[in-house]
Amino acid sequence: MLKKTYLLSILWLCIMIGLLGCSAGAPKAQQTPEAVSAAANQGEVVLAAPRDLAPGPQDAYYTSLILYVWEPLVASGEDGQPAPKLATSWTMSADGKEWTFKLRDGVQFHDGEKLNADAVIANFNRYKQVSPKSSPFYTLDVKSAYPGLQDVVKVDEMTFKLVFDNPQPTLLYSMVNFASPIYSPKNFNEKGDFNGLPQGTGPFKLIEHQKDQFDLLEAYDGYYGDKAKTKRIRVRVIPDPDTRLAALISGEIMGVMDLGALPPALAKELLKDDRFEVSATKSTISHYIHPNGKKPPFDNPKMRQALSLAIDREQLVKELYLGYSTSTVNILNVTSPFYKEIKPEYNLPEAKKLAAEALGGGSQKIDLIVPTYGLDRYPYKAQAELLQSVLKELNLDANIRILDGAAFKEAQAKGDFDLALATQGLPNGDPYTIFTNYLSSAGSSNKSYSLGYKNDRIDGLLNQAKTTLGMDERKAIYNEIQAIAAQDLPTIPLFNDASLITYNKKIKGYKATVYGTTLAQLEWAQ
Repeated sequence: MLKKTYLLSILWLCIMIGLLGCSAGAPKAQQTPEAVSAAANQGEVVLAAPRDLAPGPQDAYYTSLILYVWEPLVASGEDGQPAPKLATSWTMSADGKEWTFKLRDGVQFHDGEKLNADAVIANFNRYKQVSPKSSPFYTLDVKSAYPGLQDVVKVDEMTFKLVFDNPQPTLLYSMVNFASPIYSPKNFNEKGDFNGLPQGTGPFKLIEHQKDQFDLLEAYDGYYGDKAKTKRIRVRVIPDPDTRLAALISGEIMGVMDLGALPPALAKELLKDDRFEVSATKSTISHYIHPNGKKPPFDNPKMRQALSLAIDREQLVKELYLGYSTSTVNILNVTSPFYKEIKPEYNLPEAKKLAAEALGGGSQKIDLIVPTYGLDRYPYKAQAELLQSVLKELNLDANIRILDGAAFKEAQAKGDFDLALATQGLPNGDPYTIFTNYLSSAGSSNKSYSLGYKNDRIDGLLNQAKTTLGMDERKAIYNEIQAIAAQDLPTIPLFNDASLITYNKKIKGYKATVYGTTLAQLEWAQ
């Protein structure tokens, strides 16, 4: 079934390996003058990312969390559980409607302002003012992260309280990372946008930003914790993966970062050059096929189930992602502490039977849309061709349309597609956000992606979760929701991505994390 696509993917891999072989064979002395001068410039380390990690003052966060410029109240620990950051401790009232937080002492923002309860209240006021505020990372939405929030109360200089109209036993899970960013209270204008460079509390300051060119970070001497080990880090924006590879080989950059930093095939081949190292771990990113559930053929659950059964996910991740990723049929990412193991099934005969029933024995032409931004990070062209061959087995003739970001979103919103390749990150530790967005009949992603999904049982379970205080009971609700979603397939999960980076051994302490890298521990090896 996948013979044609397999040959295409092997051809693509050989082309990339050939490019690498030609480049890797170049003498090491042929480094550009820019690379040499950058390395000598006050110990500055130059990295690269596929996109600008500092979208700017109108963005919800200005920079991604992975630049270590700002910090949240609550972080995500290595085990996915909520961990202290700017908030060091917390207590929940008996009825689950009030949470009291103690703040970390001795913390200063990059502009010299002190972290205290007033600063936190100013940030929550901004959340309310701008929500929902979009970002290439995650949408800042106070109603989603803090449903039913009534008030933010100052208890004392270093203590504040959140008051809700309903119990919020899993609040800490929904607060992690992008849901609780904290900046200097002087860092916003009247619209809630940043009035200059971001003034966070992280180990790095953003001292210069040229949009879509580079972000320049400088170690913050006033950081309360372990200081960043490198004085300056420049993160260049290099959208094309082949250009990032060439920059690595030539020594223009010392490493790469962010989603799809380097395609797995290239990263693995790079290891043949003893100058380089690869670091990989689990990622919060999942890959899906979004079906248009508002029109035939994918408004029929049998057709969605047929497609899921026809995809050999293990072969997909082995061929195109070289085993770094892990196959799944669960809408929830594996890094969530509420993740339920549901093994995907590959059964082509059953898939053909279900497809024939859904199509009435006939065939149909469909559109498979692919976002251009995915092509810069993932082998999406080969992946789309693989799916095209799978769909042919189900008597579906798929036309692949590659659309830029705006056109892709518009096509999804208008329903001008049948299938769409897509990714989704885990915005926080509480799956309630993902479940509500995708599975609730009124969910924002359900509507904007034309999923057309409605299940009264799931709507009831989501309402039940709102008032369930016991964590065991809440987990049981989430387990049932995952099981229903894996059967109904309002969106068709494919695999959980890997956080994969490559770097030159001239630097050390640089490793992949579940979200981002150990950027603050990076330093020159010599």
